[in-house]
Amino acid sequence: MDAVLDLERHQDLVRIARPVDPHLEVAEIQRRVYAAGGPALFFEQVEGSPFPAASNLYGTPERCRHLFRHTLERSKRAIEMRADPAAAMRRFWRHLGAPLAGLTSLPARSLRPAVLAHTTQLSALPQLRCWPLDGGPFITLPQVYTEDPEDPRPLRSNLGMYRVQLAGNDYTSGREVGLHYQIHRGIGVHHAKAISRGEKLKVSVFVGGPPAHSFAAVMPLPEGLSELVFAGMLAGRRFRHASAHGHRVSADADFCIVGTIDPQATKPEGPFGDHLGYYSMVHDFPVMEVEAVYHRAGAVWPFTVVGRPPQEDTSFGAMIHELTGPMVPVSIPGLHAMHAVDAAGVHPLLFAIGSERYTPYRPGRPQELLTIANAILGFNQASLAKYLFICSEGDAPNLDIRDEAAFLAHMLERVDWTRDLHFHTKTTMDTLDYSSPGLNEGSKVVIAATGPSRRTLGTDLPADLQLPAGFQNPRVAAPGVLAISGPPWAPDPNDAHGLAPLLDYPPLMDLRDSFPLIVVADDASFTARTLANLLWTTFTRSDPASDLHGIESFIEHKHWGCRGSAVIDARVKSHHAPPLIEDPEITKRVDALGERGQPLHGII
Repeated sequence: MDAVLDLERHQDLVRIARPVDPHLEVAEIQRRVYAAGGPALFFEQVEGSPFPAASNLYGTPERCRHLFRHTLERSKRAIEMRADPAAAMRRFWRHLGAPLAGLTSLPARSLRPAVLAHTTQLSALPQLRCWPLDGGPFITLPQVYTEDPEDPRPLRSNLGMYRVQLAGNDYTSGREVGLHYQIHRGIGVHHAKAISRGEKLKVSVFVGGPPAHSFAAVMPLPEGLSELVFAGMLAGRRFRHASAHGHRVSADADFCIVGTIDPQATKPEGPFGDHLGYYSMVHDFPVMEVEAVYHRAGAVWPFTVVGRPPQEDTSFGAMIHELTGPMVPVSIPGLHAMHAVDAAGVHPLLFAIGSERYTPYRPGRPQELLTIANAILGFNQASLAKYLFICSEGDAPNLDIRDEAAFLAHMLERVDWTRDLHFHTKTTMDTLDYSSPGLNEGSKVVIAATGPSRRTLGTDLPADLQLPAGFQNPRVAAPGVLAISGPPWAPDPNDAHGLAPLLDYPPLMDLRDSFPLIVVADDASFTARTLANLLWTTFTRSDPASDLHGIESFIEHKHWGCRGSAVIDARVKSHHAPPLIEDPEITKRVDALGERGQPLHGII
């Protein structure tokens, strides 16, 4: 509640006093206000629950910096020192307070934990359902806490943001919730140890408390830096914890759900409207047997809504980039910058800039870039990247990696499709990415380009451009990128799923320099309308090994390349998850809230 009142004092929060429906309405209000760049929201009455709710607390980078205005700089310096102690010593004056900040941020026991003041039932919590096909209500800003079964200490714990399904599917009402997490996450390590010991894993789900605690749960920290220490550092006070019937609880959380996971028990979880802009579908995930639900006096239920980017979690990404920037060049030698592209759903598309120093005898051929690319694909969450574009810092020292249009143009001016495509096939993929037919299975491709520009990218269509039957509506989507509407995708790999007429069409060879990249989509007009549409459509709807083709392609010594334009098949396929679409009746209801005299007038 402190954060809510702080934002309200600074006129950056709006209260909605009228009752709101947790089924879709609350979520659409959040999406609309976020899209309008509006304030944080406080819902005083959520139907079916005695608890108020708050959202859009992190809705802009400026709001995040405001919330952490007293502690952000010292947290940056602490991460810098942890990432590169030698560099920190060279600039010791910048880090004089960092050791003290670390010591004063160590977790501490609380003798009077506010969170244990009251108990409630799962059914009394705000049952927020965000998208029409969601399998039930979800907790979208949880802090899931577990300890190492072999060494159960707070400093050896894991705090992560793994979504929690409160009800629906086969869950026993009021007694079970679903936990969605991938096995390589920190909680997965604890789960694996519990399995090996044949014992249940204790889990505590914190909701609310200082905003720093939620941010710590999503922050990719340097090895050895505890989420609890970082949470204390960013909050400006220690992470206070207590015990409740054998479970660790956050003393300052608004809510805490405690229980256990049977190592062998799973139940269907989902669907859930996810941050790539599609549903993640029903799959078996661990189920938590709930023992108790605690809450503090005056508890507020914070939540967020995810969907096609940008959404509120985009602000998390911006802050993570700001804080972890110093870690990048230290963690991977030769890597200057790295940027996960939010418009493409973060993990599907990664840009990188590296050194290219292995060139005394063969200048212009990517070499060190490939070493760096392999390191990136083994580094933390960057290992989830599906398309990795990497270029040489020496070719354009002032290139801004976050200027996505400029970076893409830089790559397309230099790429040589006969040599610069490097595939990883039959490998793991982000669990939320359904572009490949198998769950958590797919491929990756590294596109490494270096050297001087080899072409001038086209920005206008040739006046005499003709396309083969079934292909139409060519559009320039970006310099050097041509979007074409193709026939509906059909499951026939023998002719590249219907692309053979295009790939074998000789006139397109004339476009290989002006348009080195062709994207085949269901709707070329939509794809080409904005850069965000191009990035989202192309990289969320394609799997490199299955959907990256080329004109005049060849295989030489098991290396695949093409002499003409590369062609990415970004059509919707039968194995894809459905995209997120609002309920039109809910949209009309939210529209009415923006009318004169209503709480969102002048905001949406």
